[in-house]
Formats: sequence, C-alpha cells, structure tokens
Amino acid sequence: MASDDEVPFRQTGWPGLRARLFHLYFVLRRPMTLGVRGLIHDGATNSVFLIRHTYVPGWQLPGGGVEAGEIMADALARELAEEGNIALTAPPVFKSMHLNRRSSRRDHVGFYLIENFSQTAPKLPDREIAEAGFFPLDRLPEGTTPATLRRIAEVFGNMPASPYW
Repeated sequence: MASDDEVPFRQTGWPGLRARLFHLYFVLRRPMTLGVRGLIHDGATNSVFLIRHTYVPGWQLPGGGVEAGEIMADALARELAEEGNIALTAPPVFKSMHLNRRSSRRDHVGFYLIENFSQTAPKLPDREIAEAGFFPLDRLPEGTTPATLRRIAEVFGNMPASPYW
C-alpha cells in the first residue's frame, strides 16, 4: 500500500494506462522484472543528478530495465549514457536491492552509488527525458519522488536501507 506522500506520483489518464500496459507486457514476457538506478553524486558540488521523465511524474534517479543476458552494471552504464550523457570512470558501488511493489509484486531494483563519472554534455530534453540536471543535496527540486528521497537519506543520512523501493 502506498503512503500518502506517494499519492501525487500515481499514474492517471493515458500515462497511467500506458505504464500499466508496459508492465503487463513485461509480466507476460518475464515472470520477474529487474531494474537498476544510480545515485550520481558530484562531491565537488555536493550535488546529485536527477531526471524527470515525460511519462511519469516527479524527479528521480536515472536508471531502467536490465535486459535478458545483461548484467546489472552494464544496464546501469547504458541507462546513464541514455538518460544523462553520463559515462562511468570507475565501477559503480552496489548499495542495495529493493522490491518495487508500486510497479508490481515482481519488480526489483538494484541501487548503485556513482561518484566516479564524467558527463560528455548536458542532457537535452527528448521523447523520454523532459529535464535532467545536478541539484545540491540541500536544494532538491520540488516533486522529487519519495523513493528518491529515501535512497538519498540511506546514503547521506545514514538511514537503514529499506527492502522496498
């Protein structure tokens, strides 16, 4: 059950139907889905990289699905390049695994911390990403998703990792 602070991030209308159909497709194709998300931290500016999709509300960590035959770290590198023009310059640090029960009872997300990276160019809006950028930890954008805030608190606020996304 979603908490009250997650209600504004529920999908409604066409985007909600599209998201549910997308998940139904994966449930039929695969018995379990696996995704990755990365917390990209720029230590020099004490900021994190967040994205805002065109099809779901809120600011969140970049990431996406792991394809069949793909390892999680490779999926993360691919997603960071696609969603933020971010290239890893050292292996990401695996932090935790979470059940994403908001999506389905079959969806799991591997969470990584990235502190060694380069950005080849600022990410410009496209069909998937409406906005992207680095935000100081003490000035995250309004509409940052509850799950994103929890992951940031787990890494920088010494909160215990939740088993749920």
